[in-house]
Amino acid sequence: MTDTPKPESDDELAGTEQPFVAHLVELRDRLIKAIVAIGVVAGVLAVFPGPGALYDLLAAPLIAHLPAGATMIATSVISPFMVPLKILLMAAFLIALPVVLYQVWAFVAPGLYSHEKKLVLPLVVSSTVLFFMGVAFCYFFVFGKVFTFIQSFAPKSITAAPDIEAYLSFVLTMFLAFGLAFEVPIAVVVLARLGMVTVAQLKAFRGYFIVLAFVIAAIVTPPDVVSQLALAIPMCLLYEVGIWAAQLFIKHTKAPDEDAEAAKP
Repeated sequence: MTDTPKPESDDELAGTEQPFVAHLVELRDRLIKAIVAIGVVAGVLAVFPGPGALYDLLAAPLIAHLPAGATMIATSVISPFMVPLKILLMAAFLIALPVVLYQVWAFVAPGLYSHEKKLVLPLVVSSTVLFFMGVAFCYFFVFGKVFTFIQSFAPKSITAAPDIEAYLSFVLTMFLAFGLAFEVPIAVVVLARLGMVTVAQLKAFRGYFIVLAFVIAAIVTPPDVVSQLALAIPMCLLYEVGIWAAQLFIKHTKAPDEDAEAAKP
């Protein structure tokens, strides 16, 4: 009798391959679930508190710093309808984002090795949390400081009446800028884990990153020192967090073959 040949190496994913059509079907199902989640949240928000109330909530930091009696205006005929609708959809997407990211994770997880799952899942969760932290920091802290600073320069002869579409564009730009700025630790961890840079190189690049952070802040924020400092300083602090986190990730998410190579004399 002949012995059955053994595979040269064990593969965690052996036998888990699926036909291409099956992947497309699963992708479609995951997309449908994500869209349904966003739709359900949008439906709930449309009933309570409603699109108008959502816009009032978004505009509250600006309204609080306008002169007494001043209001916002709509220069387009359909702005009073379209702007609250856009905010409704944006809020629905952000609230349903954990469900959307879970569907993405559920789709890609079967094709990942165990050490890759240890890397990807924490990054997905932490990047989501950091993005929300950036948006919250912008809304609750930065807006108040920026609007106070701007109004202090407004001439007494001018009555401020901001346009609602212009304000929405400003808010989305600021939310995106601060949300992405708070992703600095994730970018640092990914670059270090992929071997594109070393932790020592990241530490050596620290001084250049500080300059880069202030340049980015000057470009993406309004031309006032308050918002620029509010963006640049957290970026610098988060860069340090990223260096620290990169060392932990590299240590705890190594592939088995990497550990074996490291153990060789």
